Amino acid sequence: MRHLQAAGGAPITTGAPSGAYRRRMRLIFAAVAAGGLLLDQLAKIIAVRLLDPADPQVLLGGLLTLRLIRNPGAAFSLGESFTIVFALLAVTVLCYVLIKLAPKIGHPGWAVALGLLVAGVSGNLMDRIFRQPDFLHGHVVDFFQLPHFAIFNVADICITSAAVLIMILAVIKNVGIGGEHYGRTPAAGSAETSADAPEPEADQTVERPDRES
Repeated sequence: MRHLQAAGGAPITTGAPSGAYRRRMRLIFAAVAAGGLLLDQLAKIIAVRLLDPADPQVLLGGLLTLRLIRNPGAAFSLGESFTIVFALLAVTVLCYVLIKLAPKIGHPGWAVALGLLVAGVSGNLMDRIFRQPDFLHGHVVDFFQLPHFAIFNVADICITSAAVLIMILAVIKNVGIGGEHYGRTPAAGSAETSADAPEPEADQTVERPDRES
């Protein structure tokens, strides 16, 4: 039965995580989300106070530049004319993660991934809500710049890290959000070959009685 479940892509682990374990996972999720959000907001406060938009600071021989800008678009300065759309989308994502996904967390990797996602989305959403020029139209503070790359912030790093970790967990590790492990689907034809393969024949050797002497 275990083999059939793995071949069909169904969970091959048995037993559900205990309530105490799920609470620990939710605690990790909350700690990562709160820590990432706090780090993002502190970094933006420091950047606004110390960086001059007209005088970017070049570090590490030009590998990293601290260039302060106000971004009305999404992560990495994308979609600058859709500020309110990204704000409403961020609210939708947060509600879905917090209401639908967070209660199901049963794996530490997923706890970290979703925590990073919430931290990143919340960090940029706070800028859109509380910063100029208007409610839900606020410009996001960006200040990290790599050579030949968009300017970004800590929240963008959290979102990107979450996406990479989710891909690793779901696609490479085959781990579900609840901690269940999924078997890989076999290559085409391999399942049929296994099903059609004849069973080994029983030993038909017949012992002959010893001849009377």
